[in-house]
Amino acid sequence: MIIPPERLTEEALRGVIEGYITREGTDYGEHELSLPEKVEALMPQVVLGEVLIVFDEESESVNLVNKRDYQPPATETA
Repeated sequence: MIIPPERLTEEALRGVIEGYITREGTDYGEHELSLPEKVEALMPQVVLGEVLIVFDEESESVNLVNKRDYQPPATETA
């Protein structure tokens, strides 16, 4: 299930993004960025819908997925 970012409080949205960054160990190029810098780089992509917030009901987990890579489960229509 896709969770629209506007349905989350700013604090919750930031928490989802921080959780993703720390869990995935994302790499942002040649220079290491701080967690706040990584959040600020990813936040606009989430707000603009380029990166989707996806809740998996089976595992009860939240993940971020690039919109072009998202494949909804067979029971969900996008």
